Amino acid sequence: MNTTQLECFMSVANFLNFSRAAEQLRLTQPAVSHQINTLEDELGAKLFYRTSKRVRLTQEGHLFSQYAREILSLSRASRARLKESQETSVVRFGIGCRSFLELRLLTPVLRALREEMPNLLPVLRLVPFDSLENQLEDGEVQVIFTFQESAPKRAVYRELTLRRAVCLCAAGSPLAAHDRLTVQQLRGAELCFAAHPPHSSPPSLLPVQAQIITGRSPDQLYFSDNLETLYTLVETGYSFAVAAELPQVPLPSLRAVPLEGVAPLSYGLAYPSGDVSPTLRRFQAHMAELFGRA
Repeated sequence: MNTTQLECFMSVANFLNFSRAAEQLRLTQPAVSHQINTLEDELGAKLFYRTSKRVRLTQEGHLFSQYAREILSLSRASRARLKESQETSVVRFGIGCRSFLELRLLTPVLRALREEMPNLLPVLRLVPFDSLENQLEDGEVQVIFTFQESAPKRAVYRELTLRRAVCLCAAGSPLAAHDRLTVQQLRGAELCFAAHPPHSSPPSLLPVQAQIITGRSPDQLYFSDNLETLYTLVETGYSFAVAAELPQVPLPSLRAVPLEGVAPLSYGLAYPSGDVSPTLRRFQAHMAELFGRA
């Protein structure tokens, strides 16, 4: 049973005339007759008495007309509601972040997008990098922050900035007095060293971490589960760490001292290849402006 059959039935029931029903429906009379015949076959009942001179509803036709009217009314209402929903529904846009620092980067960009796109609803994911890569492939998020060397192979990468490798330490730490530091100096530092979790550190910084860890006693090492705990220990002066400096994220209690001998790291956005949505284009444009790449 379909709505065409029901519309033909209701039109014939209203006019009690196949020709006038066909005219109203902008169909041929044989087409209307075919729809009525197939409907009667499906229902296993005659809906009209038909002679060469007149058409009238059977008892079954009268009964069925009540249901047909309700079904058509419900069908029209559901189509209208779906159309209204499509016209007014929010646009969900998934953004993947690996740390609270990347969430802070989003603040000015999301404020701008909120003004431009009132229907936009950002969906923020703060999860380990491997999970983010899977979510990007599955379409659960549309863009992720990443270093180029860690970007998913099948994704498109867009650089936003080149970032220095730095030693992170508390503002009052002895390390904070230096303008630049070497890995050798960090190896000799008496302060506890907080190591990044592998998923949150660019691969090129892992050998630097390994050099600092080598030869240190267990009492001088802390292996962090996430960046939040690492930054808390560094901010409070318990440890130091090596990281890629992120701009636009003021942390007054921290000092970022550049590391000598470590090349700058490319940092940006990764997103699936193919058509780029208008929302993704605007997001990229605002992020580029934030980093001075507009």
